[in-house]
Amino acid sequence: MQITVKDESDIKKTLQIEIPAETVNRELDDAFRHLKKTANVKGFRPGKAPLSVLKRIYKDKVHSDVAFQLIQSSLPEAVMEKNLNVVGEPVISSSELKEEQPFSYDATVEVKPELPEIEFKGLNLKKNMYSCSDEEIDGQLTMLRTNMARQEDLGTPRPAAQNDIAFINFSGSFEGAPFDGFPERDDYRLKLGAGSISKAFDEQIVGMSIGDTKEFDVTFPEDYADAGVAGKTIHFNVTLTAIKEEILPPLDDELAKSLGQYESLSQLKDAIRAHLQSGYEKRCDQEMHEQVFESLLAKYPFDAPEAMVKFELDNILEEIERTYQAYNMSLESTGQTRESLAAKYRETAEKQAKRHILLNKIIEQEKLEISDEEMEAGFAGVADTLKQPADMVKQYYQANPQYQDMLKYSLLEKKAMNLVIDNATVQEIVPEQSGDDKTEK
Repeated sequence: MQITVKDESDIKKTLQIEIPAETVNRELDDAFRHLKKTANVKGFRPGKAPLSVLKRIYKDKVHSDVAFQLIQSSLPEAVMEKNLNVVGEPVISSSELKEEQPFSYDATVEVKPELPEIEFKGLNLKKNMYSCSDEEIDGQLTMLRTNMARQEDLGTPRPAAQNDIAFINFSGSFEGAPFDGFPERDDYRLKLGAGSISKAFDEQIVGMSIGDTKEFDVTFPEDYADAGVAGKTIHFNVTLTAIKEEILPPLDDELAKSLGQYESLSQLKDAIRAHLQSGYEKRCDQEMHEQVFESLLAKYPFDAPEAMVKFELDNILEEIERTYQAYNMSLESTGQTRESLAAKYRETAEKQAKRHILLNKIIEQEKLEISDEEMEAGFAGVADTLKQPADMVKQYYQANPQYQDMLKYSLLEKKAMNLVIDNATVQEIVPEQSGDDKTEK
């Protein structure tokens, strides 16, 4: 077998492969010999049809099958011989397979870029030392109280006010015709001021009394979440059928105890602070990681193979679709398509593919490995995230080696990133609470 490699680019190669005539003839002979045993040819008993008849009837199919088999068997061997780190599926272009002649084909493949040794030590990084404020904790407590609020009928009749729960019958029309975006609905629950339809809509309800009917127009902004509504002026017909008042529970130890895991309001506040701080730490890590990638990609620019970009992009789009499905929504209902999202997130996918390539290079370069103890910690981390017993999580991964390999590799990437940061010069910065200015330490 003759193999020639043509460089299309740093990440794309074309393998020009020629298989000798002797091999072609042997494979054709084997194929027809097997066919002779199984073919049913009119006028001949099974296994007795002459080879000349079989070739006349089945030549095209046998030649096609043999060509496919020759490609399937020779391509991996060629890739291995030329030491190519192939990603994705090859694009094959072949000549016609003929008896007594060599068979040749081209296989265009994408390969991971060959990076030089990465000098990652001594990067200059900035670390934002975020901390949650008392105001943020108060905001979380307010949200918690709102979620736990009771709804009670008004003791004394009065017009609807901000923060009331209004129940309405309503319908919308556009340019004089019923509008599918706001079909006729009865007993629709609406918290005034929350803007679930729009804040302008809520403002029209404020001041109405039970039994009142009102007509009004609302112009929706161009960036409204529902693309079918965005930019339109909708005429509404609304009847207010009921008003309930939202009664917030007192902010005290009893509220904390009602949640089942706290003994006091102070303990609840500590838990909220810890949760917020954990989020800030994750944000800080993400910012540090972004700085590492920006620095290394500036020093070692390269292109990512399209197959890797497509893999990352597909994962992004599938995650978006899963999120919508969790809320009983679809891309179409939001005026989006998979194609529009692919264009929007392609750059993100390219960056993610390059990040994996960089980290993989550092893993190989530094000969990083995951110890049994680190693997156990990885199982425990997954168990903590899923709120499942660690032993159960470990058994699941051990029963599914492909998932265990994925977890192991994610731990290796994390280890590589930590190695870069541990060898960097890190400048700590304390962000000002009142704005975006930062104080350096």
